[in-house]
Amino acid sequence: MLDSYGRSINYLRISITDLCNLRCRYCMTDKGVIKKEFEEILTLEEIEKITKEFVKLGINKIRITGGEPLVRKGILKLIREIGSLKEVKDFAMTTNGTMLKKYAKELKNAGLNRVNISLDTLNPKKYSHITRGGDIKNVLEGIEEAKKVGLTPIKLNVVLIKGFNEDEIEDFVNLTRDENIDVRFIELMPIGQVCQWSLNRYLSNNTVLEKCSYLERIESADKSSPAVYYKLKNGKGRVGLINPISCKFCSNCNRMRLTADGKIKACLHSDEEIDIMKYLRQDMDISGILKNIIKDKPKEHNLEDGSYIKRNMMAIGG
Repeated sequence: MLDSYGRSINYLRISITDLCNLRCRYCMTDKGVIKKEFEEILTLEEIEKITKEFVKLGINKIRITGGEPLVRKGILKLIREIGSLKEVKDFAMTTNGTMLKKYAKELKNAGLNRVNISLDTLNPKKYSHITRGGDIKNVLEGIEEAKKVGLTPIKLNVVLIKGFNEDEIEDFVNLTRDENIDVRFIELMPIGQVCQWSLNRYLSNNTVLEKCSYLERIESADKSSPAVYYKLKNGKGRVGLINPISCKFCSNCNRMRLTADGKIKACLHSDEEIDIMKYLRQDMDISGILKNIIKDKPKEHNLEDGSYIKRNMMAIGG
């Protein structure tokens, strides 16, 4: 379905939980997440129903996010239900990877195509610091298991953080030399309660090109992708740069977001939300409501003007 600016909206990101087994510093405060009551979040059946309505409107690409989606009880049933929808051509999950070793095979068998894994450092001590206690060994084992069962191509999401990981840029880039993976550097976005923490540590993706001037620009087949892609000469994988701050990509945005507490967000960087859970639980026909949400999707965000949203990242799903 087209929005009022002629963009084809075909991508739905579904955050199925706010909860996470890590405490990444750019995602939440050290107090963690206040667990919502059961009735305050969508049931898996409600998520399935909303998803099917979106699919009827032309959604054919779906990503499951969180929080950490693998902490949600019953997730494999939801994966099977969405994975069985023949209209969905690309079905993926963003995860921190710590539970992938346990779940990768079951996820693949349930119908998941591939995974994006958040990994901001290759150093065990730095990983423990940025995640407030995480063990990078679990992530690395999860990556290997994902490759083994075919949850590929794997994309590693690396948030650039000034004073933390700019010295590892070349190490991440070199992972693409012999592995058919995408390493995607993402500019740190000022969001929610940790907005100021992020603003103080922002680093432009231009830093990647300055450190790795030998990277060769390549065209991406997916014109709606926010990433600009590069390759090492003779490298098997790709290096992506996602620049929401220095070079916004709103003109090609094709996304809708569904939060765990039942809100539809047509723009990641807007506080405007529609409570679809309320309408669903009143037994209203939500098809027309979803059509209007798509049609009224904002033209662009205004991060450059200091318009930062109040929700934390783990409550949106990125």
